[in-house]
Amino acid sequence: MKDPLAAIAELPGVPQAVQEAREAVDRLYGHRLLRRRSPEVSAESALRGARASASLEGVEVELDPLRRGEVADPVVQGALRASAELGRLGKTWRSAPPQVLARLHTLAATGLTADPGRPRIAPTSADPLGIGAAPGPEETAARMSALAELVSAASQAPALVLSAIVHAELVVLRPFGVVDGVVARAAARLTLVEHGLDPKSLVAVEVGHADLGDAYGESLRAYLTGTADGVGTWVRHCAEATVLGARETTAVCEALSR
Repeated sequence: MKDPLAAIAELPGVPQAVQEAREAVDRLYGHRLLRRRSPEVSAESALRGARASASLEGVEVELDPLRRGEVADPVVQGALRASAELGRLGKTWRSAPPQVLARLHTLAATGLTADPGRPRIAPTSADPLGIGAAPGPEETAARMSALAELVSAASQAPALVLSAIVHAELVVLRPFGVVDGVVARAAARLTLVEHGLDPKSLVAVEVGHADLGDAYGESLRAYLTGTADGVGTWVRHCAEATVLGARETTAVCEALSR
């Protein structure tokens, strides 16, 4: 199949979900505040996204202490560093995905492992979401290579579909064995930025995933089945998280307007 993403984009319910997400992002981008304060909103979205990503990794922190720089937890700090780096990684993401993922992991896993940024060469027991054991290192390496080709290849599929597959593969494979979820969510957001759905990185999509609660892990388990229904369930979940993330950032805009 020349364009596997195009087939995923046509799974039942996916076109409608992707369209709803696109409309939600478009409504956000039409907010009048963004004409003069877009960088400020993007920074707040990144902060909230990093907090939510750490939460999905099992570390809960309050937003106000985080904003004041009072949170020292290494997972939270890693999520913040990875989020802050996305603006510098866009062009490289299309041409050298493994390099970008290594960089994101170096940022996310500093203080958590002795060798951040290096893919694992042994089995891992890491399973923060309870989705089951990760594949062995050989299968993981092969699938990571295929994922890199997918990111670099031309596709007619919507950005949200590619982002969803990037996200799921990294969470499922756990290529580094430590805070892979933080890397996955950062890479998913980077994909939405670089492939045009959210070019200013305004949508706090990680907040959407967190707000959906148990559905995050359940949808990933559905993806793991490898069936059309399972993959479609995950992509639709990502579309719903995008809608909620756009709503979160709209609320930020409204608060700043007041």
